[in-house]
Amino acid sequence: MKSLFFKFFVGIFAFCSIVSANAQITLHTIGDSTMSDYDENSTDKRGWGMMFQQFFTSDVVVNNRAKSGASSKSFYLESPYWTTVKQQIQTGDYVIIQFAHNDEKSNGLDGGTDPNNPINGTDYRGTTAQGTYKEYLRKYIDETRALGATPVLATAMCRKYFSGATITRKGQHDLGGDYGLPESDNTHDYSYAMGEVAIEKGVQLIDLTALTKTLLESYGDAASTAQLFVSSDSTHPNALGATLVARLCAQEMTNQNILASYINTSTDVLINPSEVDFGDAFTGQTLTKEVTITGFDLDPASGTFTLSVSDGFLIASNKTDTFTSSITMNYTGGNLEFTKFYISVSQSVGGTKEGTLTAANGTITKEIPLTANFIELTGGTEVNLLWELSADDSYVLEGPAIPMDESHTGMYVQSYNQPNATTIWPPESGYTTRKTQRNLLDGGIWPAGEIDEVSTRHIQFGISANEGTELNIDEISLYVGGAGGSGMRCKIYYSKDDFVTAPLLKEFQSMTSNTMNFVSAIPVVKLTAGETLKLRVYPWYNGEATGKTICLADVNIHGVATPTLSLEKPLENQIRWIVEDGFIKIKNAPVHGNLSIYDLTGRLIHKSSNRNESDLYIIKSTSTKGIYIGKIESQEGIQTTKFLVP
Repeated sequence: MKSLFFKFFVGIFAFCSIVSANAQITLHTIGDSTMSDYDENSTDKRGWGMMFQQFFTSDVVVNNRAKSGASSKSFYLESPYWTTVKQQIQTGDYVIIQFAHNDEKSNGLDGGTDPNNPINGTDYRGTTAQGTYKEYLRKYIDETRALGATPVLATAMCRKYFSGATITRKGQHDLGGDYGLPESDNTHDYSYAMGEVAIEKGVQLIDLTALTKTLLESYGDAASTAQLFVSSDSTHPNALGATLVARLCAQEMTNQNILASYINTSTDVLINPSEVDFGDAFTGQTLTKEVTITGFDLDPASGTFTLSVSDGFLIASNKTDTFTSSITMNYTGGNLEFTKFYISVSQSVGGTKEGTLTAANGTITKEIPLTANFIELTGGTEVNLLWELSADDSYVLEGPAIPMDESHTGMYVQSYNQPNATTIWPPESGYTTRKTQRNLLDGGIWPAGEIDEVSTRHIQFGISANEGTELNIDEISLYVGGAGGSGMRCKIYYSKDDFVTAPLLKEFQSMTSNTMNFVSAIPVVKLTAGETLKLRVYPWYNGEATGKTICLADVNIHGVATPTLSLEKPLENQIRWIVEDGFIKIKNAPVHGNLSIYDLTGRLIHKSSNRNESDLYIIKSTSTKGIYIGKIESQEGIQTTKFLVP
């Protein structure tokens, strides 16, 4: 790493930390998979952005919007990302900008701005260090400032590429060695280029490349592999690695007086997350959260921490252990080693469950709030949407909902066939042999060097709520596998906001060839009319290859639909619904009003408009007896009424 452009004068930028002491500040973080959030129940990857909050006081809220697979270009151009982050930025906020890993996808070449037509077969995410990479960094800086917020650049953390005891140039995001250029040549050095933009635009820089180079080299290759990175690659940190990177960033922010007064300078006990929010669950469902603890300069220097939880919550050192009300952790030398543990919660009735995690050693006591919300589903109509994918992409829908057709982006259906004559299915599937949908990427050749999802390559399914209903999704499942080799990988996400936020359903870093894997989750997703749940599968391969397909079967979305229309009792001088003589009559109906009638599943069975001067609609009654919901919309407002057809 060159140092010429990384000698910043802290005093010049001191104004950056002058903010209202009474206002809560949001620190937005944008970047790639080394920074992004992960579901700890789906993968052992951890982005350093998800570990960042523990280093700040409650006056700063970290909004981690980093996205796996993103480059400076793709994060800017693709609608779910930078566009939506800007909508969240307020005056006085800060934005940390970290890109490089995926900007290098085309080995320092620019891939163009059209994801469907990259330049000369390159990955469109690719940028040139001295060209398009700088252009997008400038855009983030200018647009952040226009919103009254403060941009901060952060070079990308190093990849674990060792040569002896030293991180290589490529590990430091300098691709010049691949072109035979001397180390003094900065043409393809992304970290150096970011430093130049920082000086050009007067922006503070956190040099994470240099900081993590020192960190990794202090551990060495073997220890970095064993302790700081996931086993599947040399790019993504695990929980300890991500925590150490987040700590380095916070320390450097203190050094440069960036939000320094809000950075947690406590060196005794750090617990992440600082507030454990389990989110929503259905009654009877058990939720589990991973929590980490680290201790420094402890008093006394040797002792035992007892970690206990309130009634209704349980705790364990490992997921496979028996969960109890408390666990203990011994420490010596004044330091408690970075340790993961797990908290679970379940509740049989609906409502919010609150509690406390307490960590104490007799001298130090830390308390962390625990929160979970349980939802009880009663009544309603079952909805089940199934794509069998054994002969075509047709679906079977049961219940009131609107299905989406399966769609492919950057991919196509190669065939419907078995992955192999001797395909292995999970025993609970009941299958010994059956056809699947075998999918291949456009062009047929899986590129070399892909270690993460590609945003422009996915297979999508979806479901929407009917008018007048609320659709509660309570299960998503599918079978997925690879055919032709054991290098197929994929991530599976679902989203109700077109992937602005997208919980990770499952990640496969390696799938054994010709083996189908069952994926199932119980999300709590509530869809109202007009909202859509989308499910996406993002595949990639562990090297350049042909003849490899990703196989899908029995993609299933299940839920319960309930009516959402307000059932107001009509008053004497309001609109009145009368059922008599085989007709539905509406008294006092507004002229130019629109009439809709739904059954209790939310299915629309009649729609019309009142276009005359009369205040009475006369509609032939449905022949099916039961309770119905009538809705009238006009300039005067909206009225909904439940009525009986005897």
